[in-house]
Amino acid sequence: MNGGNGDVPLGEELSHGVGAFLSEVSDCDSLEIIALERLSGGAVQENYALDAHFSGGSMAGRQELVLRTDAPSGVAASRSRADEFAVLKVAWEAGLKVPEPLWACADDTLIGRAFYVMRRLPGDARGHKLVRDPDLDAVRESLVEHLGEELARLHAIEPPHPELEGLPQPPLSPAYSRIQEYRGYLDKLPDPQPTLEWGLRWLERKAPTSDEVVLCHCDYRTGNYLVEQGELSGILDWEFASWSDPLEDIAWFCARCWRFGQWHQEAGGMGSREAFYKGYERISGKTINRELIPYWEVMATVRWAIIALQQGHRHTSGEETSLELALTGRMVPEMELDILMQIETVKEKAFDHAP
Repeated sequence: MNGGNGDVPLGEELSHGVGAFLSEVSDCDSLEIIALERLSGGAVQENYALDAHFSGGSMAGRQELVLRTDAPSGVAASRSRADEFAVLKVAWEAGLKVPEPLWACADDTLIGRAFYVMRRLPGDARGHKLVRDPDLDAVRESLVEHLGEELARLHAIEPPHPELEGLPQPPLSPAYSRIQEYRGYLDKLPDPQPTLEWGLRWLERKAPTSDEVVLCHCDYRTGNYLVEQGELSGILDWEFASWSDPLEDIAWFCARCWRFGQWHQEAGGMGSREAFYKGYERISGKTINRELIPYWEVMATVRWAIIALQQGHRHTSGEETSLELALTGRMVPEMELDILMQIETVKEKAFDHAP
């Protein structure tokens, strides 16, 4: 392996470890790491742009890749890199627009953490930019319709699945399972959160039964997909994937907290809710239960508020000093207000599907 002259901010030791791994799994004659640099975003995991030149072997030539590994601290719901790689592989084999997963490394001695490598896709994932980009105005409806189609293809994957044995078993009641999970997270935080506890109690009293359980992305939103020249080029960040109610993904995409200030564009701040639903229903052949979506949107806001608390605590506890994490923690009051307003809007709904 030859040493590259690119920006390798993680040090020569990491560059050497990654290079040794790539040389072995690719069967190349020699390898040059040209660049290895941290990508923006990824508050829960770390991503690095990895440019390498392979001499010989199946990857011969210059390859633009991404190395994904653990951040110094994380949140409890995040899957291991091995489990995330398995989900990504299943999604790739199902024909979804995802980065091609190449190799996973569970040996944490090479760079100090487990990691995996995938191809790098073109495009922009910055939510604040995408929702305001005037160049996308003419294609927003078709873009969110395409996002609905991709989600339907994902939801066609059902348990059991031989390649996803690392995921927790499918819950009998996804809603109750989520409530118990989130209550457990709150119990581990140092300060009481009465608004969120009240929101969880409302969700518990109104919890619907689920007609089906499928593979869900569980973070399917603007900010986690790439857009290149007005087209969807890839769906990213599969670290929270699990078996759940498909309405969880649909509501998460449409929840107010992920519109980046474009409140009138109910599908991820990008387009209309009906365009998103249209794409989903055309591919799935199923009609979305619009009566239950408000319930799952309350669930989405409660969940995001708890994640924001966890992120803020990572900073205040000293686990990982980060301005981004600190600012995320300060968003909680706004989300608490959203929860109260959402419940006020739908409080008369009985959600008679509840057991």
